[in-house]
Amino acid sequence: MHLLRHGEVFNPEKILYGCIPGYQLSERGIAMAQMVAEHFLDSDLTYLASSPLERALQTAEPIARLKNLTVNQDENLLEATNVFEGQRVSVGDGVLRKPTSWRHLWNPFRPSWGEPYAEIYARMQVAVNKARESALGHQAVLVSHQLPIWIARLGYQNHRFVHNPAHRECNLASVTTLKFYDDQLVSVSYTEPAASLYKDSAGGVGA
Repeated sequence: MHLLRHGEVFNPEKILYGCIPGYQLSERGIAMAQMVAEHFLDSDLTYLASSPLERALQTAEPIARLKNLTVNQDENLLEATNVFEGQRVSVGDGVLRKPTSWRHLWNPFRPSWGEPYAEIYARMQVAVNKARESALGHQAVLVSHQLPIWIARLGYQNHRFVHNPAHRECNLASVTTLKFYDDQLVSVSYTEPAASLYKDSAGGVGA
């Protein structure tokens, strides 16, 4: 199972766009999507699913064309909800500096500012299981977002969900691969097919 994060998004305001519709790939993001498709050129892909958000669907499109697959939209792959959507949340900037926002930050273990980590993992498991059944004996790509992919990886590796967002290994257009033998996870690997495009990247905030 290849968990693919979408490419760079056009987000000049640098807001947390989360699940807000209308945010699409930048020109660099489109190039990233093409590079990822070429990465899968010789892969035995038989199933492709995507979050319904535009940036994820755009990332899936080149793979669908290259491998002659249908993009199955799966809401289980959606970005996590967050009370700060639509606002600037960079460290030292924006809404997090306002005392009125601090009431949402009391519990990092849940977390208190958005969808609980356990719920994110549960729905990602549903998406992965559906893909495994559909691509039995072959490979599948699921296009999602940084936090759901990272939480899925932590969950499958039996790690705690609480983490420092700055330490997530889930860059733009990266691929986190879960390899199963029957129902047993046997390995997790990570690659960045579009790494050559990361320089001076401005892909937006946490999605």
